[in-house]
Amino acid sequence: MSDPTPLLEVIAVDADDARAAVAGGADRLELVSAMEYSGFDPSLETFEAIREAVDVPLRVMIRRRDGFSAGGVQGVAELVHTAEALRRAGADEFVLGWLDPDGTVDAEAVRAVLDVLGGAKWTFHKAIDATNHRQAVYDAVRRMPGLDTVLTSGGFKASGDGVEVLRAEAERERAAGGPQVLVGGGLTQEALPALRAAGLDAFHVGTAVRASGTWDSPVEAEKVAAWRKLLE
Repeated sequence: MSDPTPLLEVIAVDADDARAAVAGGADRLELVSAMEYSGFDPSLETFEAIREAVDVPLRVMIRRRDGFSAGGVQGVAELVHTAEALRRAGADEFVLGWLDPDGTVDAEAVRAVLDVLGGAKWTFHKAIDATNHRQAVYDAVRRMPGLDTVLTSGGFKASGDGVEVLRAEAERERAAGGPQVLVGGGLTQEALPALRAAGLDAFHVGTAVRASGTWDSPVEAEKVAAWRKLLE
């Protein structure tokens, strides 16, 4: 029996991105805005337009400030309000995660948002790459309701440099019944063979599938298709 085809997740900021990504073979989209800040939540209008445009799972970012602080009591209230609005609009998969100043998970903020998501699937995002307490992050979120993915480069600027960390974490989480490790952050096609050989089976790309390799250019279906072909 052959291994299943790896998951390919593509970042989309609008419906045109979404259509191009799906045409190229993306399995799932991460919906964001303001990529100059590494991604804030999209507007309700953008979410609704993308949902109308494509028929693949959509992971919607819940994040409203630069960095990985939830922003205190007021910040958490804003995050909860955002999550409620997106849920009412029909969003059913999410991307979120915040850290305390010591680099551990801000479990209170995460649980406050999860309380209004009703068990929806979600990804703990790259906040894990901003801490030296990676094991503690996994331990804190592993059994939280709905979590099925952790997005990470292994703590490196380029995912290809994190192969050994990613291998160890993916093996450990599979054995523990934990989340899937989704490889993302500075990911290049050249890094794929080593990552695949290490057993990684889910990949996340952004600028790598855009026309000029920058956030102000659109997703190109041909570039997504090239990644899809390499993964197959």
